[in-house]
Amino acid sequence: MRKGFGMAALAAAAMLAGGASAGTVAVTADRLLDPASGRYVERPMIVIVDGKVAQVGKAGDAVPAGAERVDLPGVTLLPGLIDMHVHLTSVASIGGYNYLQYSDAFWPVVATKHARDTLEAGFTTVRNVGSEFYSDVGLREAIDEGYVPGPRIVSAAYAISATGGHCDSTFFPPSMDEKSPYLADSVEQGREAVRRLKKYGAQVIKVCATGGVFSRGASVGAQQLAVEELKAIADEAHMAGMKVAAHAHGADGIKAAIRAGIDTIEHVSLVDDEGIRLAKERGTWFGMDIYNTDYTQAEGKKNGVLEANLAKDREVAEIQRENFRKSLKAGVRHVYATDAGIYPHGQNARQFAVMVRYGATPLQAIQAATVNAAEALGRNDVGLVAPGRFGDLVGVKGDPLADVRVLEAPVFVMKGGEVVKRQ
Repeated sequence: MRKGFGMAALAAAAMLAGGASAGTVAVTADRLLDPASGRYVERPMIVIVDGKVAQVGKAGDAVPAGAERVDLPGVTLLPGLIDMHVHLTSVASIGGYNYLQYSDAFWPVVATKHARDTLEAGFTTVRNVGSEFYSDVGLREAIDEGYVPGPRIVSAAYAISATGGHCDSTFFPPSMDEKSPYLADSVEQGREAVRRLKKYGAQVIKVCATGGVFSRGASVGAQQLAVEELKAIADEAHMAGMKVAAHAHGADGIKAAIRAGIDTIEHVSLVDDEGIRLAKERGTWFGMDIYNTDYTQAEGKKNGVLEANLAKDREVAEIQRENFRKSLKAGVRHVYATDAGIYPHGQNARQFAVMVRYGATPLQAIQAATVNAAEALGRNDVGLVAPGRFGDLVGVKGDPLADVRVLEAPVFVMKGGEVVKRQ
């Protein structure tokens, strides 16, 4: 028995965490959306055994002996959703220098609440692309072991940065000598950073190729790592079987990251026609966080975000959204990536409507958060409701292909065959 836990507490924690079920569950609903085909399965019965889908049949089929029944009349089911860009240790309401009021140990503790909020919002898998002190690695371990509830986490731990770059510590004077422990100012340092991150639990590599919105000292689009350095990081990660995500706002940094073989480009705000063409030719994924400006411009100043950062946010917001429209129309592959933590966790689904407003069909937006995201992660155990995949389900009232905003208010969430939320 784990220290400090009774058996009842362990069982409750495991249920909330949505870990693998120890038995068989049969779930019925009005219909199930298959995002791969864009078609509905009417009156489905999904049989989940030990946390994974064993069969997708029809209501009325024989129910396995001893199975737990979960009947959801009036509900449309989808696969559990995937957000490819979150920061579970970040608090949207604590901006600018306000974070200095809190101890280092504060952030991983509040991350447990963020994880639960995210899971209950229907996001059963997330990619956490950047945290300090390996906090996302520890959170992933705690969720997987059933200590706290939360989504499956693909953890990056620290992001790799150039000295003075977006993912370095840029808010302090020289006398404080504050810097990231994962700086890469050469090909060799980039390779070493990947090896060290993997050693301590990172599952994906995050690298900052350009400047950013919420850092100091550089324009949002300035390239900060050379293509040779980016390629060394990508090659080292791929050799270790890891994917790479590149924070990149500026056109030159985006193209350098694509040419370096990086798998997903994050933000992609100022991409040009050549960058769109390169991404399409090479099959590079774009993850464009086109919702969060709605929150930052409304709430940022109150939360302590510096005006210089809010000005950069305003500068790129509409350009990024129009480039989302342009790249989608050109045939670039997109994943669902929201930058949660810049806005409050649990509101991840608000981006679906913004994607539709800027040119995506509801199905394309849903595919970005299911089958596309699973493919970009290199995983065949999430993203669909199919035999062998995890029993991850989100249920809504209404038709998400007619009104994608119904995803903002799920009435049912299941992770690994365990009910997480049910109204």
